Amino acid sequence: MIEPEPRLTSLSHGGGCGCKIAPGVLEGILRSMPAMPVPAALLVGTETADDAAVYRLNDRQAVVATTDFFMPIVDDPGDFGRIAATNAISDVYAMGGTPLFALALVGMPINRISTATIGQILDGGAQACKAAGIPVAGGHTIDSVEAIYGLVAIGLVDPADLKRNSGAQPGDRLILGKPIGVGVYSAALKKGALSAKGYADMIATTTRLNTPGAELARLPGVRAMTDVTGFGLAGHALEMARGSGCTIRIELGSVPLLPDARRLIGTGHVTGASARNWASYGDKVSLAIDRPDDRVLLTDPQTSGGLLIACAPEAAETVIDCFHRHGHAEAAIVGTVAEGPGTLDVR
Repeated sequence: MIEPEPRLTSLSHGGGCGCKIAPGVLEGILRSMPAMPVPAALLVGTETADDAAVYRLNDRQAVVATTDFFMPIVDDPGDFGRIAATNAISDVYAMGGTPLFALALVGMPINRISTATIGQILDGGAQACKAAGIPVAGGHTIDSVEAIYGLVAIGLVDPADLKRNSGAQPGDRLILGKPIGVGVYSAALKKGALSAKGYADMIATTTRLNTPGAELARLPGVRAMTDVTGFGLAGHALEMARGSGCTIRIELGSVPLLPDARRLIGTGHVTGASARNWASYGDKVSLAIDRPDDRVLLTDPQTSGGLLIACAPEAAETVIDCFHRHGHAEAAIVGTVAEGPGTLDVR
């Protein structure tokens, strides 16, 4: 008798962007790295924890290069591939770039799952790349203990349109393009507590490409851009605040949420990454009311999360319209940027 294949999520100790190394640990690792000479053509490196590296080719073109991969966040192999690829490509959009091509990164426990399942994962990734208008031009595979899939994504951007996570200015509006709560939903899924409607909502948001990024980068008044992934809304907002030398204020009641997020938090469906995120940066977050479910939402690791934009007040309506035209109906103004020491205030 052939034994049934295990659930993909049972093969991973942490799924999606929830398996990222905690921010505080990552900072310590990066601090220990020796200093390297930085060429003038390298427009974006590691200095502000931005979404991708950017290297100038000429006055009108710069290469955007990024990579992202993780363990399964869902059990359906095609959905896993689509989510992982959408998440990796997002970093190109977050810099204001247009994707060109991708390389697949594949690590699979070939003694635990079939080649057919692996093929479905790769096909899901290829579908996401096709939706982005790019080919999977190659890649690399290894035999791994845990299932791992992702992409190297390469894009182009005009240096004049390049958007870093460090350009926010006091007075700017903060706009989020997708609802949060993906980590909570993934925790519920792993325990069999996510409804069919909840699963559909989760797939819809995690496989929606952040295509507004390239258009938003060309809009006057858009000053900073990043995407919200494994460090949660608070973590990525803090990166923007630190890089910009400003304080960011988030109105939590204005933040779009996946419909069942608060109820699922109330029934104990929380990822371990949420607590690790808070331990890494909680001392830099000021909470007007410190409620447990609010803290979870702020630190909840997002997989293939939305773009976070800082823009001039007069540009906010145009930014929202751009999101809506690209199918990001939940996009909303979630806060403001103020003078301050690079911290986060949540009300």
